[in-house]
Amino acid sequence: MASASEIRDAKIPTAQKPAKSTLGQLTTADQEMLDRLLSRPFEFISDPSFTHRGVATELFAEDFVSGHDTRPWCNAAVAEEMPATESMLPGGTLTATKERTLFLRLNYARFRIDKILKKFDNRRLTKAATEEVLWWQQRVEQTQNEIVQSNLPLVLAMAKRTKLGNIDYADLISEGNMALLRSVDKFDAGRGYKFSTYACRAILKSFSRVAMKLARYRGRFPVEFDPSLERSDYLDKRRVDHEADCVEELRGIIRENTAELSAVEVTVLKARFALAKVQGLEGDAPKTLEQVGSLIGVTKERVRQIQNRALAKLREKLHDDFLAA
Repeated sequence: MASASEIRDAKIPTAQKPAKSTLGQLTTADQEMLDRLLSRPFEFISDPSFTHRGVATELFAEDFVSGHDTRPWCNAAVAEEMPATESMLPGGTLTATKERTLFLRLNYARFRIDKILKKFDNRRLTKAATEEVLWWQQRVEQTQNEIVQSNLPLVLAMAKRTKLGNIDYADLISEGNMALLRSVDKFDAGRGYKFSTYACRAILKSFSRVAMKLARYRGRFPVEFDPSLERSDYLDKRRVDHEADCVEELRGIIRENTAELSAVEVTVLKARFALAKVQGLEGDAPKTLEQVGSLIGVTKERVRQIQNRALAKLREKLHDDFLAA
C-alpha cells in the first residue's frame, strides 16, 4: 500500500438526522452513537490505498457478510452486530504489521462514513444510509478499543517511571488514558513509526500538564482544604449563650430562693459551683466536697447528700417553670 497519507481537517458534519420513523427503529445506543457522530467535529487520516479495489476485503475480511446473509458488501446496511473474532479481542502486544492494519482499518471506516455524510450534505440521511453509517461507526469503535486495550500497559509503565511524587497516582493514570485516546485519533501510521513512540510523548506531555496545573493550584492554595474551616460556629455560639442563660436563671432562683432551699443548701450550691463568693473560702473557683465540708463542719459525704437534695429541688423548680411557660 502507498505510504503517503493526508490528515483531513476536523469539521462538524452537515448531514441531518433521518426521519423520526427511521429513528424510532434504532436502539437507544444507536441513537446516541448517531447523535455523537453528527454533533462533533469529524476527521480521519486519508491513505491512497482507500481508493483501491478490494481494500475493504483486505482490512475487514472477518466482518464480511457470511453465507446466511446475502446482501452485497457495497450496500453495507448491516444492522446486526457482527460476532467478534479472535483478532478483535483486546490485549497483548501488537506487531508492526497488525498495528498498521488496525490504524488503516480505523481510518478507512471513517473514510467511508465521511463519503456518506458528504453525499447527504444538508439533507436527511435515508434509512439505508443511517444503517451503513452506524455499521461503519461500530467498526471504528471496535478498532479503537482494540488499539487502546493493547496499549493500556504503556500508561501504567509511564506513570511508574515518572518522578512526580506530589501527584496522586490515580490522577496520572486518568490523564494518561485520556492522552492515549487522543493519540489514537491523531496517529498517522503511514509515516512508518510505532504507535507506542508517538503515544509515549503524548502521555508524558499530559503528565507535565498535570504537574503544571497542580503547581498553579498550590500557588493559590498553599495548604490543604480543611472542612472544619468552612463549618459555621452558629450552633456553638448558640449553645454557649443558652448555657449562660441557664446559669443566670439558676442564680436568680438561688438569689430569690424560689426553690425553698435551706441556708445550708444555698451555701453548698454557691461554694460547689462558684455561683457567688462564700464567706470563709477564698477565690471564685468551684470548691471540693472536702473544702465545703470544712466550711460548714460536716463530712464530705454529708455535703454530697445536701448537694443532691438541693439539686433535686432546683430541677423540680425548673420543671414547674417550664410547664407553666
